[in-house]
Amino acid sequence: MSATTMPAIEASSGEGLLVRAERLIMAVELTLAILSAGLLLVAVAWEFIFPAEIEIANLVAGAAALLVAVPVLAAAWHSLRHPSLHGITDRLIALAFIAAWASGDLMTAAMLPIVMILGHVLEERSLLGSREAIRALSRLTQTSARRLRADGSIEVVGTQDLRVGDRIELRAGDRVPADGTIVSGTASLDMASLTGESVPVDVEEGAVVLAGSINTNGHLEVAVSQVGAATTLGKIIALMRTAERAKPPVTRLLERYAGQYLVLVLMMAGGTWFATGDSAATLAVLVASCPCALVLAAPATSIAAIAVAARHGILIKGAGFLETLAEVTSVVFDKTGTLTRGELTLVRIVPVISGQEQAVARLAASLGSSSSHPVSRAATQGWPADTRPAVRDVREIGGFGVTGTVDGAAAAFGRPDLFLREGIAAPAPPTHDGPIAGVSHGGVFQGWLLFADQPRNEAPEALADLRGLGLSRQVLLTGDRAAVAVRIGAELGISDIAAEALPEQKMRRVLKEIDAGYRPMVVGDGINDSLALKAGAIGIAMGAQGTDVALASADLVLMTSDLRRLATAIRLSRRCRRTIHINVAIGLGWTIVLIVLAAVGALGTQGAIIAALLHNLSTFLGLGNAGRLLLFDETGAAAA
Repeated sequence: MSATTMPAIEASSGEGLLVRAERLIMAVELTLAILSAGLLLVAVAWEFIFPAEIEIANLVAGAAALLVAVPVLAAAWHSLRHPSLHGITDRLIALAFIAAWASGDLMTAAMLPIVMILGHVLEERSLLGSREAIRALSRLTQTSARRLRADGSIEVVGTQDLRVGDRIELRAGDRVPADGTIVSGTASLDMASLTGESVPVDVEEGAVVLAGSINTNGHLEVAVSQVGAATTLGKIIALMRTAERAKPPVTRLLERYAGQYLVLVLMMAGGTWFATGDSAATLAVLVASCPCALVLAAPATSIAAIAVAARHGILIKGAGFLETLAEVTSVVFDKTGTLTRGELTLVRIVPVISGQEQAVARLAASLGSSSSHPVSRAATQGWPADTRPAVRDVREIGGFGVTGTVDGAAAAFGRPDLFLREGIAAPAPPTHDGPIAGVSHGGVFQGWLLFADQPRNEAPEALADLRGLGLSRQVLLTGDRAAVAVRIGAELGISDIAAEALPEQKMRRVLKEIDAGYRPMVVGDGINDSLALKAGAIGIAMGAQGTDVALASADLVLMTSDLRRLATAIRLSRRCRRTIHINVAIGLGWTIVLIVLAAVGALGTQGAIIAALLHNLSTFLGLGNAGRLLLFDETGAAAA
């Protein structure tokens, strides 16, 4: 780690990536280090060729040391004004530099900053691999759009010029510039950069499209609903930057004892000088004590894990949540929109005349196409306009259903009360825990249609995967009726069920879970889940359908509604925690060994330089181990 690490780290953590000013600073430092190294080589060569003219060699070495003195001392001064864990390294290197200069060892005074600056540049380049995911998301916003004018003509504008309500045209190969709703057309959208879905998603009129996705084929006209930072992509970028700024728990722990560590190092250096009188060994102790490998152990690993999570459509709001997620012991699920699809589907038809199921469904679809009620939408699914009879004289009766004329005869579709109102005799509806609608034609009742909110297709696999990870305690917590909750729980193998719960009751149920000694992971998507999400050890919002309140309350956000991502997040968090522990062990162990070797003079007369080189080697080992996290990939598994 170079003497300028502190400003560099602060710039990157403040913005989430290497900003232009930081790049300029690194370029200046690297240039000074290269020039200083050139002068140092001249000094070494002069001393070797003309040993009698050592003063000239020292003069050249002094000039080399002066070139890198400014960044060294500036970083130390900055660390005094803004204390941090990284600042310890800056101050130790500055002390070693001043001590070497004062003792007349000008070559060591020049060499130490050169080695550390070069090491710092390489470290930052290594971290860029992890930050590239955040950079790539930001680039998705830099595109243009074809906006439709009122006269039907098209103008090409930048995304910053789009406004809510604009109509835009998307052709094959276009990137979606803003969130919106499809007005006309069909296409397949590649949403891998947003949600981690490896397979394009087919969309049609009425579907929602997200900024950053790519139209792989087809032609769409889209009405813009969100622009800029308000889009899903804008929220992702904001969350990612927030996550990168957050400090891992290990880093916060180390910072708590940073002052004491610096005092301990100075005491060890003073003890070495008092015991041996060897200035080389004293300098080596100062350099060996620089905690760069320990400092980078957690941040580098956390940044890599956050980037990998984003690639899988998992947004983590802070590095600390990674460690918390690795320690959860139970799962509390909301039902509607989380474990279930959040929309009604037709599950059963009970016709008056056996064998007439298709006729009853077709008639219901015809009448239902004229209404936006959830039951009507469910009845229409699977029946395109050309497969159902036309309906005329449509009249929607609020709270009852729809009436009209089909094939020249009066028809009705709605709740059981509708047929009492219309004077149509109907048998008693069957027992069912969801919505029931009937249909009649020509004044004759035809049959009942039973609807229900069904579990997600991937829910059984996802819950089994969580049990395999040790989360066998699973709770279903819902505001829905008990009969519905019991049915869904039975289908998914969840026996612990709390139904008809209000938001505050949900929160109390989660707190009760904590009081029982569990660390619950709470998964939800609605406003009524926000208190429970905050109360849990970790809160996860289903981002695809989640409300803004739920997203704000959660610690993690799943950009897709694929429950299998929960297990992916846990596996990633556990691997991240394991990697951090290994890196901390490497950094701590390596530093202790170097300090001992330096104190006893085992590193020789050039101990400070050797310590700097070995110190950088341990840092790169930690970065390399953290980089292994980037190989984590379950995108294909979840898409299968």
